[in-house]
Amino acid sequence: VRRGQAAGEIEWSRAVADGSHVQAKKGAPRRARARLKSQNGSKHHLLVDATGIPLAWTLTGGNRNDVTQLLELLDRVPPVRGRVGRPRRRPRTLIADRGYDHDKYRRLVWQRGVKPVIARRQTAHGSGLGRHRWVVERTFAWLHNRRRLLIRTDRRDDIHEGFLALACCLICWRQLET
Repeated sequence: VRRGQAAGEIEWSRAVADGSHVQAKKGAPRRARARLKSQNGSKHHLLVDATGIPLAWTLTGGNRNDVTQLLELLDRVPPVRGRVGRPRRRPRTLIADRGYDHDKYRRLVWQRGVKPVIARRQTAHGSGLGRHRWVVERTFAWLHNRRRLLIRTDRRDDIHEGFLALACCLICWRQLET
C-alpha cells in the first residue's frame, strides 16, 4: 500500500465497504458459526479504495451484521506515507450498500472525518451507487478465485485470516505491477 501511495495509485477520494459470506466445511469453530443453519460459515469484510486495492479487511462469524465492522475497517487503515506531507489515513467518502444503513454509524463515520454515502433501507432499487460499488465486488471475485478463501476448510480462524491477508497483499501487488 505504501508503494502505491508513493506512485500515486491509491485513490483516496472514496472507499467502498462490503461483506461477503463464506461457506464453512469440516466444522468451523463455534465462534465463526452462525446460529441459523442457513448461515453457517464466516464473513469477509473489505474496505477498498476507488480502484479496488484492499485497504483493510476483517473476518467474522457468518451471523454478524455488516455494519458492526464498519468502524473497525476504517480504524484498520494504516497511515500511508509516500508523498510530501502528513500520511493519509482516511478516504474522503465512504460508499456502502443498505446493510450499513444505521444513523448511529453514519454519525460515527462523520466524526472520523469521512463523508458516508450509504443507500437507505426501504427505498426503491437504483440508488446509483452500483457504478461506484462494483470495485469491491470485483475484489471479492479476485479473493474468491482462491479456493481456500471461497470455501473455508480451516478450523482455526487465525489461519484463515492469515490467508485472507496474504490474498489481499497479492491483489495489492498485482494492481501495482500493472
